[in-house]
Amino acid sequence: MTEPAISTFPVPDIADMPDDLRERIELIQSKTGFVPNVFLALAHRPDEMRAFMAYHDALMEDPSGLTKAEREMIVVATSGANNCLYCVVAHGAILRIRAKDPLLADQLAVDPSKADLSDRQRAMIDFALKMCSEPWSASSSDHDELRAHGFSDDDIWDIGAITGLFALSNRMAHLTSMRPNNEFFTMGR
Repeated sequence: MTEPAISTFPVPDIADMPDDLRERIELIQSKTGFVPNVFLALAHRPDEMRAFMAYHDALMEDPSGLTKAEREMIVVATSGANNCLYCVVAHGAILRIRAKDPLLADQLAVDPSKADLSDRQRAMIDFALKMCSEPWSASSSDHDELRAHGFSDDDIWDIGAITGLFALSNRMAHLTSMRPNNEFFTMGR
């Protein structure tokens, strides 16, 4: 049986990619042991990949009042709401590792209302899901609720921005029929 395609769009060979993208992908491969398919799929449009990765890194890696696990929780819950297999599987793996919890990602992807969350995390996920599904209904009272749980205005921005970035990521994964790497399914279990 042949391996299904990574993307419905052309996927460049790593050797043919611009130097900066090739070096970044090779660094990730050296750390993880494989190349996540998202990098191969997005490399179809190098300038857009650079812009996406810059915003991704600013939100997901830079210092924040949200832990790295909390950021991944937002990605998994909203990607589940958007039915994005790639992001649920890939970021579910990262969440399992960052949270040191083999169950949380599945709970958030399938039914966030039943996930084992603190009150603070519940407020964060509820707001992210509102921003994902009904962003027009968000109001200052939502911000007040988050502040009551100890979130700063920058944290509230981060919750909304992560939700927004991954709405784009989810749509691109759907557009390209992006296939999750098999390695993600067992990571952190």
